[in-house]
Amino acid sequence: MANLSRMKRPSIDQRRVRRHFSGHAEEYERYAQVQKRVVAGLLERLVCLGPFSGPILEVGAGTGALARRIAEGYPHLPLVVTDLAHGMTCQAAAQLPGASALDADAACLPFVDRSFGLMLSASMYQWIVDLPAAFAESARVLKPDGHFVFALFGARTLCELRSSHRRAQAEIDGGRPSHTQEFPSREEVAEALRLAGFVGISVESVDEREHHPDVPDLLRALKKIGAQNASRSGPAGLASRRVMERMMELYRREHGREGMIPATYEVIYGMARRP
Repeated sequence: MANLSRMKRPSIDQRRVRRHFSGHAEEYERYAQVQKRVVAGLLERLVCLGPFSGPILEVGAGTGALARRIAEGYPHLPLVVTDLAHGMTCQAAAQLPGASALDADAACLPFVDRSFGLMLSASMYQWIVDLPAAFAESARVLKPDGHFVFALFGARTLCELRSSHRRAQAEIDGGRPSHTQEFPSREEVAEALRLAGFVGISVESVDEREHHPDVPDLLRALKKIGAQNASRSGPAGLASRRVMERMMELYRREHGREGMIPATYEVIYGMARRP
């Protein structure tokens, strides 16, 4: 069974998450390359799902990349999009004149029970503190036999960056643990769905990779989409100058190839049904 205490991650500062993403809403789509692949992966899985009813709800809609494709493919079904970050909600609303758009927290959705036939989410649930509780909230707003289809970033995400930082932190300041953010595993996601009461659960993971010329370029790309450290246990950045310099050296030495460094993203895709 999954470690339930790890699934609840109180170190995530939701105010930081909201501020980071809202502040980078206008440039998000220019830099969110992996997230675009996630949208494509979700759409492929949605086609395999077969017929479903509406209305459709997307949580963590960002700038509306997934919602635009849904609106094109299912124009007869009402569409509601939400995001925790107001800047993102505004961007999505501007792109989706036929949809309803509002700010909302996926952990406490402002909808009555049994409101939607389909609920979608891309690249958002890794920022949730209590995953089983958030999934239970998703089940609450779905109609009986309603479907929940989502993707989130899993435990191997940015493994090169996080392992290099842990080693650098141990060398420079051995008494202080690394405050890099942790992500849920595939097993934890499946268990959270089960605890939320879902059935017909399917969870799979796929690794996506980007390549960057150096670590500063990777960190700038993450900052441009708002995907910055949101841990309460440390500063908004990664570390002190000495730790950062050592981390970059380790990253290049251990993972660099042909003048480039890789950045791994584990994408966990989940599909489930409310009984």
